[in-house]
Amino acid sequence: MTTILPSTTGDLEREALPYLDPSLTTAERVRDLLGRMTLEEKVGQMLQLDARDDLRDHVLRRHVGSILHTSPERILEANRLTGETRLRIPLLVGEDCIHGHSFWPGATIYPTQLGMAASWDAELIERVARASAEEVAVTGVHWTFSPVLCIARDLRWGRISETFGEDPFLIAELAGAMVRGYQGDGLDDPTAILATAKHFAGYSETQGGRDASEADISRRKLRSWFLPPFERVAREGCRTFMLGYQSTDGVPITINDWLLSEVLRGEWGYTGTLITDWDNVGRMVWEQKVQPDYAHAAAAAVTAGNDMVMTTPLFFEGALEAVERGLLDEDAFDAAVARILTLKFDLGLFEDPRLPSAALDEVVGSAAHAELNLEIARRSIVLLENDGTLPLAAPAPQQAPLRVALVGPLADDAQTQLGDWAGGSGQAGWLDGQPREMITTVLDGLRAIEGWSVQHARGADILTLEDDPRGTTFPDGQPRPPVVVPSPPDQRLIAEAVAAAEAADVVVAVVGDRIELVGEGRSTATLELIGGQNALLDAVIATGTPVVVVLLASKPLVLPPSAAKAAAVLWAANPGMLGGQAIAEIVAGRVEPSGRLPISFARHVGQQPTYYNQIRGQHGDRYADLTQAPAWAFGQGLSYTTVEYSDLAIADDALGVGDEIVAEVTVANTGDRPARETVQVYVRDKVTSVSWADTELKAYRQVDLAPGETRRVTLRLPVADCTIVDAAGCRQVEPGEFELLVGPSSRERDLLVAGFGVR
Repeated sequence: MTTILPSTTGDLEREALPYLDPSLTTAERVRDLLGRMTLEEKVGQMLQLDARDDLRDHVLRRHVGSILHTSPERILEANRLTGETRLRIPLLVGEDCIHGHSFWPGATIYPTQLGMAASWDAELIERVARASAEEVAVTGVHWTFSPVLCIARDLRWGRISETFGEDPFLIAELAGAMVRGYQGDGLDDPTAILATAKHFAGYSETQGGRDASEADISRRKLRSWFLPPFERVAREGCRTFMLGYQSTDGVPITINDWLLSEVLRGEWGYTGTLITDWDNVGRMVWEQKVQPDYAHAAAAAVTAGNDMVMTTPLFFEGALEAVERGLLDEDAFDAAVARILTLKFDLGLFEDPRLPSAALDEVVGSAAHAELNLEIARRSIVLLENDGTLPLAAPAPQQAPLRVALVGPLADDAQTQLGDWAGGSGQAGWLDGQPREMITTVLDGLRAIEGWSVQHARGADILTLEDDPRGTTFPDGQPRPPVVVPSPPDQRLIAEAVAAAEAADVVVAVVGDRIELVGEGRSTATLELIGGQNALLDAVIATGTPVVVVLLASKPLVLPPSAAKAAAVLWAANPGMLGGQAIAEIVAGRVEPSGRLPISFARHVGQQPTYYNQIRGQHGDRYADLTQAPAWAFGQGLSYTTVEYSDLAIADDALGVGDEIVAEVTVANTGDRPARETVQVYVRDKVTSVSWADTELKAYRQVDLAPGETRRVTLRLPVADCTIVDAAGCRQVEPGEFELLVGPSSRERDLLVAGFGVR
């Protein structure tokens, strides 16, 4: 094959270059190209830099291998500059496309990852990721930094909304589905994008909920709960892993040889590409202060096996200096560069750099994706309490309209409804928000219900902002989040809401958090509603008019005591562009609520951490002044009907490690409305050689039941999944007595129990 390539003098000369021959294998092409590269070109390939900065310097001087935070104009300019380089190695374009194409105007923004997790539907989440990949790919982006596999632990942590919740099994199921959706049938598919499993590993084990703090976590604890979701997606072919910000046992993850070399590359045989999180290498110098300068930081990062270094521009100079000072050999970069080039060849970027497509307007924000968005929004909403007020009955044709008072500061807040990583959330300076006409707020949704008369009163403000007294930027130049100042209750706003409530048949109160309380560096000291929201709920509930509380919040929050008198409570997470329509349809009974909690709700911030699979052995089961039981537990969620479980039976209760547990349970819809029931299967190892969780989710099935329908549901679970991690850090099934627990939630009172033994 003959390819025209610019020479270093700018003249065109015809050369037969093997790395440009698509008939060769990827390995052959990588080997040829790697042999042609200078030291500077190799170091540059390991850099991913911000496209908002000096693109010419990035591409022509630093030989950058990847860019992020792009626009169509920046992508085209970067591609043009690449054509001026000696080897014309195409760029990888990455972006934080977290629940949709986060920072693309008019892209479809789905519920947050935590909201999607409430569906417990891996197939649906795979479809969402596939649709997202289509929108991302057509805009010239090749790589999404998603999904998050962190386990939610301390609810004060600002990144709870990015997780799939608190359970490793559910996280693995849903993350695997998302990876499959992003990567499609293979990277040669032009609609496939690279998935990223993050943040490897233990990032969410925070101190006091503070972001990126030291993760005080043992290797056994990592192996027990934090690593299994990552191992699953590694073995299933997730092409990239992102490393966490934090340190563990004093060692930053960026240079943690045990995690990166022994476990990930060694035990799991992972051959994919590792990327640092934002300025991880620089942070070792200026924040963690475990490296004296960029030369030592670069040497440590390369030696530990990092491949792509995100937004540490001085890695380029530091790595070259490390070679000069003998801290690194010249060939120390070859393995990392080979992995990066492998991605580029597998994506076909040398033949087609996948620039923004002419079909962009037909794909981004398409009607088909909007329909899918509405489907996942409906499935993401969890009905937590209901005294029978919901669903709201539609008035007969001759009756007066149903009078609905819609109150709360989030009832018509379009951008907050989308949550973090969604255009208006602050990470992208070029986008203030998504188009208002694409977003249906709760106000929009309720007003679209025929036969309802909706009066809207905001009722409260949440917060104002002040500059951080330490300055508006961190030492690396990144913006420092402003300081949140809670808004005091406004008696005028509360009076307007009370008047609306007193004149209404029902109140819908939409409360929660705002983006200023969510995300990286935005952990909270409390879980209570901020600003005047508690006073608002107290006032409208005191009117005696039935109040439906809609908690539109990035994570579980603590409602005031008055909420115990509410007629109903729904949690909507951040439900995406069409969340307001989905909420209105559920309140009106046009759609059945089917969401189940992927995370537990605390009663008080002092209960942290709150999760269902607690380790056995503490003294007592409550605080002196408060129960330890959550307000709502993992797996909980109501329907508009009643579902009963009975007659759990195991076919064979004496099993070997290679056998399969086969059980049956009767599930009956005893009400007059249809239901989608999530049948949850937990396992308890009754006596273990080391301390272990009392119960763990091991399987689940979703069953659609018509009114009055009874079904015998078969449940299958390999005995090999009933493992613990022993004192030596080895995962195994220990012979002994076990219990299978089946029901609608993780609460003990909701579960039927059947015993079995493993020999």
